[in-house]
Amino acid sequence: MGTVFITGASSGIGRETAELFQRKGWNVIATMRNPQDGTELAALANTKVIRCDVTDAESIDAAVSEGIRAFGSIDVLVNNAGYYAIGPLEAATDGQIRRQIDTNLTGTIEVTKRMLPHFRERRSGTIVSVSSIAGRVSIPMQSLYHATKWGMEGFSESLHYELRQFGIRVRLVEPGIIKTDFYGRSKTVLQNEVITEYDGYSKKILDNVISRGETGSHPEVVAETIYKASVSGGNRMRWLVGKSKWIVTMRRILPFGLYVRIMRGAMEK
Repeated sequence: MGTVFITGASSGIGRETAELFQRKGWNVIATMRNPQDGTELAALANTKVIRCDVTDAESIDAAVSEGIRAFGSIDVLVNNAGYYAIGPLEAATDGQIRRQIDTNLTGTIEVTKRMLPHFRERRSGTIVSVSSIAGRVSIPMQSLYHATKWGMEGFSESLHYELRQFGIRVRLVEPGIIKTDFYGRSKTVLQNEVITEYDGYSKKILDNVISRGETGSHPEVVAETIYKASVSGGNRMRWLVGKSKWIVTMRRILPFGLYVRIMRGAMEK
């Protein structure tokens, strides 16, 4: 057993992961922007809820330091914080673009960078970043979200090389469609009252995404995969999980043109 540091632990996959590690006997540092959302987690044994805004460098530094003070060391970092923007790129404001990238990608990079001195000094540690099948395949109206998840994939794969010399392992957990509030209150719909040409198409895609989210896998299966990725030996880096993971195989074996036709048929009906 050891100590795990989890970002975005207030709900969904992050909360399930925190509770699973705690049940397994780990010390849990459950971080979130609003610690008042973690009252029930804070009541669990060996669990500390700490404020951490992954878009704020000072907040990250303070959270890492407080976590180390609380439990002496950290063994696993789970980069889970993120949110979901959907809609046409033209409709996105500059602030929405920055928020999507700063939270999902830059936040992962910054938290990882600030954890590395601790891992490097100990010559051990595991970094598990929650990516998505959206880091391997694409669907319409998710250009910003795909940019962050494809970026996370490349970031993690390159990091895998440079950190092996220090005994630090890098993992990517790639969920398919998961039934959480990710498709509810955690999403941002990109809309622009001036640009209306996308409205019909955007609504069609959004309705399909939401309906598929209702039938997605339970976040518990992702938490279990995060745990396995954290404790397993070897050099396996990518861990696909969820009912829709077959889409990655389809994208890999089909010619791009055929994949696009199938995806359009599924998403535009």
